[in-house]
Amino acid sequence: MTEQSLLKALEIAKERYAAVGVNVDKALERLQKISISIHCWQADDVSGFENLGNLGGGGIQATGNYPGKARNIAEIKQDIEKVLTLVGGKHRLNLHAIYGDFGDKIVDRDEVEPAHFKTWMDWAKEKGLKLDFNSTSFGHPKSGNLTLANPDSEIRNFWIEHTKRCRLISEEMGKFQNDPCIMNLWIHDGSKDLTVNRFKYRQILEKSLDEIFATEYKNMKDCIEAKLFGIGLESYTVGSYDFYLGYGAKKQKIVTLDTGHFHLTESIADKIPSLLLFTPEIMLHVSRPVRWDSDHVTILNDDTLDLAKEIVRADALDRVHIGLDYFDASINRMGAYVIGIRATQKAFLQALLEPIEQLRDYEEKDQNFERLALLEEAKSLPWNAVWDYFCLKNNIAVGEEYIGEIQQYEKKVTSLR
Repeated sequence: MTEQSLLKALEIAKERYAAVGVNVDKALERLQKISISIHCWQADDVSGFENLGNLGGGGIQATGNYPGKARNIAEIKQDIEKVLTLVGGKHRLNLHAIYGDFGDKIVDRDEVEPAHFKTWMDWAKEKGLKLDFNSTSFGHPKSGNLTLANPDSEIRNFWIEHTKRCRLISEEMGKFQNDPCIMNLWIHDGSKDLTVNRFKYRQILEKSLDEIFATEYKNMKDCIEAKLFGIGLESYTVGSYDFYLGYGAKKQKIVTLDTGHFHLTESIADKIPSLLLFTPEIMLHVSRPVRWDSDHVTILNDDTLDLAKEIVRADALDRVHIGLDYFDASINRMGAYVIGIRATQKAFLQALLEPIEQLRDYEEKDQNFERLALLEEAKSLPWNAVWDYFCLKNNIAVGEEYIGEIQQYEKKVTSLR
């Protein structure tokens, strides 16, 4: 489409939305400010750059072997830079501890320090990115089935030290970028088969967390992430949703909601208003589970849309951090990034364009037919014309035009790796 036709479509959309009390310009302004924390591990299938050997495990499994994955830090940076030319807005980059710049040195996880991420910080500042961080408990000789919940004090203390160091790294990142670094803590701890020590392991985990969080920092924020189960750990997960929700409410920590970490029939959107009442903030890891926590590429489906709508309806954009978490190795990895980021932005745009004031008025007056009717009609409002303008305004590919750009990048860059 030509720029003239896009602008014409926008004016028609503005008129249509104005009829139901929605200010399109205001919605666009708010969307422009939404930062998505882009996960680095889609670029290399969660391999990282340790010199310990990637052992996998811990419920982590990237499926597929599409050619061209990033093999080093330079290639990940190159890929992320390309992705950023195809998505609008200012975003963040989320790193795992195994992505440090270790050179040719062997640095075990209880030895990681801020210096190993200095080149990341410098690069992010140059590119106008903010950084977030994660401790890494999987893929290590001392991972096993239990890390922070391990009764063996030697193994447990190793992971406690690792996580403490990750918090310090996050603090230094936040200080460097003059914006809090969000540090996520997820462990795979659990049991493949039945256990008779459920309480014991959760008691150990609580004590480990208390020790880890004993030091207070001003430039980072802690998140704790639950999971239903991991591969090889199907019967019991120490860090369940109930455990972390209780701990988060008690200790006022941010609880992370990964959309793939629950029963497939659960509504993650429904959890948003409850957590907002009892925890300071929320961290989202937006993914797409297909029958299990398969980490398929995020798309614009009902789950993603409902999540965005609930956040906007609660007026909680300033209390919810939005990140992505999937790793699909079966398709072009840059394409996977762009599809997921744009799908998430589209969901929030639709949420911002919802005629919420009229809907609330109907609900308060107990006009349930009118509320349902407007909810249905709102689905057909011309949000896509507004999206196309958002792309135009950000000088990025409109509509499906990005497909050709990804194909060219594959031809000239990733296919040569």
